Amino acid sequence: MQLSDKKATLSFSDDSASVEFPVYQGTIGPDVIDIRKLYGQTGMFTYDPGFLATASCESAITYIDGDKGQLLYRGYPIEQLAENCDFMDVSYLILNGELPDANQKQDFDSLVTHHTMVHEQLQLFMRGFRRDAHPMAVLTGLVGALSAFYHDSTDITNARHREISAIRLIAKMPTLVAMAYKYNQGQPYIYPRNDLSYTGNFLRMMFATPCEDYQVNEVVERALDRIFILHADHEQNASTSTVRLCGSSGTNPFAAIASGVACLWGPAHGGANEACLQMLEQLQAEGGVAKVGEFMEKVKDKSSGVRLMGFGHRVYKNYDPRAKLMQATCKEVLTALGLENDPLFKLAMELERIALEDPYFVDRKLYPNVDFYSGIVQRAIGIPTSLFTAIFALARTVGWIAQWDEMLSDPEYKIGRPRQLYTGAAVRDIKR
Repeated sequence: MQLSDKKATLSFSDDSASVEFPVYQGTIGPDVIDIRKLYGQTGMFTYDPGFLATASCESAITYIDGDKGQLLYRGYPIEQLAENCDFMDVSYLILNGELPDANQKQDFDSLVTHHTMVHEQLQLFMRGFRRDAHPMAVLTGLVGALSAFYHDSTDITNARHREISAIRLIAKMPTLVAMAYKYNQGQPYIYPRNDLSYTGNFLRMMFATPCEDYQVNEVVERALDRIFILHADHEQNASTSTVRLCGSSGTNPFAAIASGVACLWGPAHGGANEACLQMLEQLQAEGGVAKVGEFMEKVKDKSSGVRLMGFGHRVYKNYDPRAKLMQATCKEVLTALGLENDPLFKLAMELERIALEDPYFVDRKLYPNVDFYSGIVQRAIGIPTSLFTAIFALARTVGWIAQWDEMLSDPEYKIGRPRQLYTGAAVRDIKR
């Protein structure tokens, strides 16, 4: 960041002395006021519930312009990355700052591929979970347990250890997610194969059985790979901030990423695509496209308690760029699988049409977000609804680990310690 010529002046209505604060500029985006000395100079804190107006760190990984509907990974627009790169390209970019050349790409793919197997004892660990446990409950435990199996890469002061743990997490996450699915289904685990792509390997581990192998469909493989790309990172969201806050204590990388998995599980965050598909399925059961108009009127009536899932975003005040890509991907997958007349997709299209034309939704900038179509794509592939958030965690792992490593490399990083506005009882004595 660069120090601006501007300064911010804080003045008080009680004639107390005003205070000046430096202003910093990033490459793009809003300037920031450096208030680190606020408490020392005034004895006061700022009050910002949810940290919606607070920059908690300096980062060079991801940038979002919500008004423009723009998402950049290391400066590259998400549209270009989704069209021209695979998930391993994007992972290398997020971790290293540049897209790989041909040799770097080959080495990176090989490195990740040869770390996809997990310790055999993790299968015994799995048996402690109920068969009907939610995959995110299982995944949170499995990721946290990795530190007990791979403790040779947990020295966070060692850059080489951080690199090894990053590769291990990215490589093993598909294996863990597939294991959680197979355990729930009561099917044998399928070991990874080194001759398949990252995404193709995951699909095979999910859907192959010992009695019948799974032939990877190229359209499906590309669609899921695109889902991974679109979810790889998203600036300082709740789960990424959780990883940074957890990691700021000096904990090992596996524990930090497990905290991100746990945070992502929330329905307001990673669970949104699961909630969106459930909404579509319920609406289909109640009458389908013919009932969309009536449903949207209920959405506009706040007293009805009916919510429109998959629309609007906390950051984007324009069309989520990921949603446009996901819509096109959705059409490709349904056509390739002979599901172009899928009733849920028709339902989704009608919901989108009304939302983009009705002044109520237009004025509130309630555009479709990435969750709106990703659930339909995953459902068509054969991924159960309960596994949607685990797929999200799989993709977001590279962003989490890059953000964690960036934080540890920042000379200004400190253990996170938010302040509070205390409203409890003042000092009082016990009287008996």
